[in-house]
Amino acid sequence: MTEEKNRCVVTGLGMICAIGNSVEESWKNVLASVSGIKNTTTVDTENCYATLAAEVNCDTLDDIDAPEEKDRASKLCLKAAKEALADSGLSKGNDDPRVSVIIGSCVGGAVSIEHYYKHGKNKSDILKMPIAPIASQVAELAGAGGIVTNVANACAAGTISVAYACDLIRAGKADIVIAGGADSFASIPYSGFLSLHALDENGCSPFNRCTGITLGEGAGVVIVESYAHAKARNAKMYCEVLGAGITTDAHHITAPREDGLCQIEAIKRAIDNSGISKKDIGYVNGHGTGTAKNDNAEFLSLHAVFDGENDNLSASSTKAMTGHCLGAAGAIEAVFSVKALTENTVLPTLGYSEEDKEKLKEKAGKIEFVQNVPHSKELTAVMSNSFAFGGNNASIIFSKNAGDVKVSKSKADIAITGLGIVNPLGHTKEAYIASVKADSKPSETSIHSVIETSEYDDLGIKMAFYRKLDNFSQLQVVTGMRALKDAKLTVTEENAKEIGNIVGTSEGALGSTYDFEELIGEKGNAKGSAFKFPNTVYNAAGGYLSICSGLKGYSVTVTSGPVSGLTSILYSMNVIREGQEKIMIATGNDENIPVIDSLFAELGYKAKTAEGPFSGGDGFVIGDASTSIVLEETSNARARGAEVDARILGYGSGRKNVRFGALSGTSEALEKAVADALADSGINAGDIDAVYGFANGMKAVDDIEKSVLSKLFAGKPVFEIKERTGEGRAGTAALQAAHAALMLHGDIESDNAYVIASDGSVSRRMTESSSLNKVLVLSFATGGSYTALVLSR
Repeated sequence: MTEEKNRCVVTGLGMICAIGNSVEESWKNVLASVSGIKNTTTVDTENCYATLAAEVNCDTLDDIDAPEEKDRASKLCLKAAKEALADSGLSKGNDDPRVSVIIGSCVGGAVSIEHYYKHGKNKSDILKMPIAPIASQVAELAGAGGIVTNVANACAAGTISVAYACDLIRAGKADIVIAGGADSFASIPYSGFLSLHALDENGCSPFNRCTGITLGEGAGVVIVESYAHAKARNAKMYCEVLGAGITTDAHHITAPREDGLCQIEAIKRAIDNSGISKKDIGYVNGHGTGTAKNDNAEFLSLHAVFDGENDNLSASSTKAMTGHCLGAAGAIEAVFSVKALTENTVLPTLGYSEEDKEKLKEKAGKIEFVQNVPHSKELTAVMSNSFAFGGNNASIIFSKNAGDVKVSKSKADIAITGLGIVNPLGHTKEAYIASVKADSKPSETSIHSVIETSEYDDLGIKMAFYRKLDNFSQLQVVTGMRALKDAKLTVTEENAKEIGNIVGTSEGALGSTYDFEELIGEKGNAKGSAFKFPNTVYNAAGGYLSICSGLKGYSVTVTSGPVSGLTSILYSMNVIREGQEKIMIATGNDENIPVIDSLFAELGYKAKTAEGPFSGGDGFVIGDASTSIVLEETSNARARGAEVDARILGYGSGRKNVRFGALSGTSEALEKAVADALADSGINAGDIDAVYGFANGMKAVDDIEKSVLSKLFAGKPVFEIKERTGEGRAGTAALQAAHAALMLHGDIESDNAYVIASDGSVSRRMTESSSLNKVLVLSFATGGSYTALVLSR
């Protein structure tokens, strides 16, 4: 039986999709076998072979605060979040640090990207383009002050968000997590799937015709709460959330493995982590997209796991009613799974003719693939599957019983054993160290990295593979492969499932997405590029690294602004401490290509001159960076003879909500992040020998850091690496941790630090690395979030 402190329960549900603007309406229509798939009227369909979509029809999406500041995906998510919060009986918090928000999305602000391009390039659209605003705006709605981030794993994002919510609760970092997913129907995904010839012109019927998908839109939100917290407030509890399994195929950027190997592994992990048997699962809400490759792989996976061990399994795909809602799919299907469980009802796949039913019998075997109408069935546990571009696989289990969830509460030290570094100062660890020694600084206000062909040759990356990568993915693959090499790690068939990666990014694939919009904006939706489209999903970079390296473990992409570079590290720590993987690659990755530079300049964030931190400027030097860090338990590192660069003792977060787009947060939130990190590490402020800060030259950002450091760490050395690299967002946040590790290890023997006095005055002092034992790394995000990380020798 799961210990009470590790039990996670669902206390609230919210949903909006093509068959309903609420959970009640959607459930009523599912039971009536209603499909929301119709001819689209919102995108250009000229010369397009498929014209169907499952679109939301709701005239109250703008009944929110400042609707003009929010993309359609955010509006959908806020609608579902409001319903879920009301259903749970929770009232708005006062930036409650025990309430977190994790929201999944695939295309984020695609509607705003299209609007910006086609309607005069209005500056107000820019902040609505990334995925990052969605979770931030939900946090503002709910008054959540815990960890706030988005999962950007394409069609698996919603499911992974619910899994991560449980991880945070079981790690003691949250009591309540608002988890879910949201995506809108837009020209970019529509044209992209057209270019892949993956759309069904007649409307999808997964596990049946398998002739293509039909896109949908919507949002699903579940309130995940610790059992103890829900019990204490006498909350209604729908069910338990048990274990999840997350893997990556290391196979192809858009197609699943035909042998289902890593899908099978994800399903098995979910069952093993739940502490239940295969026969306990009565219903699977399948990923079931309607394409032959996806459906055949899932057929194989279900048979491989359950045949001979569960003769009472029902399965279906609800996408024949809702369409494929991309990053929202797993969240919407989580809501349907919870309802199916609590109502003892298995849901159907629509579209079966009598002839289809006969054809299915051979494929189905002893699994009941529910056809056309739902029916009653006594259920104890249900599973929901989500599989995605990039080879990501996620399975999660909901149950009426507590199960025996496997949770390791290990507080063992996490070691840094490998670094991969690319930024404008150099593309290797050695080049970066040399540039620090030379004290190189930018003279321009926009700087970027250019990776040479020889660097791919050095890493054994074939040119045919390299040509598939956009700039964002190139950065990730090079630093990831360099980090593995630096850690003296070779990925083999034996250890591939024991190694995973978490990628943190601020803008992710925004550059490639905008490039794709320019193409279809000029030529029409029928002329999208099958070569370019896969690079519009944020998790493509992590997927390419998996394909190139062969790693098949836990793989997630998170996005919430610059702080994502540190979020990737703390998320990786949780994965290792829970025993999900032995080794993780944590990456911060953001690019600076012309469109990114232009968007930052238009927002007024770009500095007029390259002044650097604490200069009192109104902007910053725009840079890029990719930093990959190999993490493992110190005991594991020593067992395999790895050299330890530094140890991570603990982390903390703080948030006081401000409007997304406001770079100035609050000193109170930063102090909270520092206090949490120190407490998590078992030390106090006096034990910290130096700080690695996030100051970038913009007064609004720098003043927050200066006010807190002058109060807590007056006279201590403060290293500001952005004076050399520019603002590379998540990439530079991870680089701050890497720079700290290099100093703790003695690779960087000294550096010129800032010193902030108690009165706020700033001076400089050369500091020897030998004087450092424990250090603090800080980062920030627009919306009011801060993260702190403690490193030690």
